[in-house]
Amino acid sequence: MSFIQRTERRLLASALYVSFVLIGTGANALAADASLAGQSPEPPFDQERFNDEKPQKNWSLILGAGAIYEPEYEGGDKFEVQPVPIVVFTYGEWLEIDPRGVTITPFRRDGFALAAKVGYEGGRDEDDADRLDGLGDIDFAATVGAKASYTWNGFEVYATIDQTIDGSESLIGTIGAEYQAPVTERLILGAGVEAVIANDKHMEAYFGVNAAQAARSGLPEYKAEAGFKRVNISASATYMLSENWLVRGEASLGILTGDAADSPIVEEKLQPSTSLFVGYKF
Repeated sequence: MSFIQRTERRLLASALYVSFVLIGTGANALAADASLAGQSPEPPFDQERFNDEKPQKNWSLILGAGAIYEPEYEGGDKFEVQPVPIVVFTYGEWLEIDPRGVTITPFRRDGFALAAKVGYEGGRDEDDADRLDGLGDIDFAATVGAKASYTWNGFEVYATIDQTIDGSESLIGTIGAEYQAPVTERLILGAGVEAVIANDKHMEAYFGVNAAQAARSGLPEYKAEAGFKRVNISASATYMLSENWLVRGEASLGILTGDAADSPIVEEKLQPSTSLFVGYKF
């Protein structure tokens, strides 16, 4: 299973996070100065109104597990079920840790946000599918990147760029939009669309076939060049079973385009997938 399949899926966990409010209170002191004796004293502080208030926390943690039903590799026509553990931690509005990596957002203003990301690329093994025999492995590697976004009333427009350090040395850009809306107090629906652009090194690593690979695999030589490689369309539903328990389902369709779609490695241009997760929110 390729990292690109895993990372291009939007686990829209941000819709599940609890926002925080800072509440400050103070006690009033009554003046005993004789010069104020003629004034009516202020009413005493009514502590009873606040006895039932729960302190707000500025962090969120979701632990869960689920499964994804998806192609064996990007471009494959056979499917497999992959179990997936889920850990999502947020602190305030600036730190998020999830299965994709770590995101730090130092700037937010009037709906605009800029973030830095550190993640990983899982690579690909030639024994992931019969079609990949003789193509060799693509090594696991770290990634660094950035994201710019604008959010308004549940609608987000974003652009990201990620560079793989070592491994395939991929440079991948994504432009997309998504919308999330609470339908009821328990149900949140979402939808999104995005386009993925990749550089020559990524396209060659995942969709190209050089002379040595052609000799080993029996596939024809093929040169894949930089450009648009994929369009993703997704829909999701999150349901709060209780104050803490939640279940989330997502269906998506990836459409390979350009040189990726024409690669002899690709058996099917349409790449559907579904996922289901159950989690507990602390």
